[in-house]
Amino acid sequence: MSCPPASAASVAQYLSFTLGGEAFAVGILSIREIIEYGGVTAVPKMPAAIRGVINLRGAVVPVLDLASRLGKPPGVIGRRSCIVITETEHDGEPQVIGLLVDSVTAVQEIAAADIEPPPGFGLRIASGFIAGIGKVGGRFVLLLDLGQVLALDELGAPPGEPAAV
Repeated sequence: MSCPPASAASVAQYLSFTLGGEAFAVGILSIREIIEYGGVTAVPKMPAAIRGVINLRGAVVPVLDLASRLGKPPGVIGRRSCIVITETEHDGEPQVIGLLVDSVTAVQEIAAADIEPPPGFGLRIASGFIAGIGKVGGRFVLLLDLGQVLALDELGAPPGEPAAV
């Protein structure tokens, strides 16, 4: 009996991007589109990580400064800055949020065998935000857990700490 071919589930696609010179990625299935940075309207009394909102074809979409959310200095807007529009589910409802990133790098396929669990120490961002560390072309890319990063009830809390109740 011959071995079955490797299943498509053993390889997943990720959108990779940079934040402060570091490589990050999120699963492509959560990505709706990528748009040029612009037209962000600040909203008073929002958590520090929320840059404001944009009008996306008539819908109000919050824009999260991903660097700030991960405990890094706020993102600096540059020529290659863009907003990655994500769609996840929160309490059974679709949640659309834009992520401000320094630049989008590529869509990459990463085999499950090339993903290691995050270390329990040494990361400069909350380990709960990291789903794993992918090895791509001899380099590492931090794979983000969008569910944790975009947890609405914790957006007002410091990175990696639960919100006050």
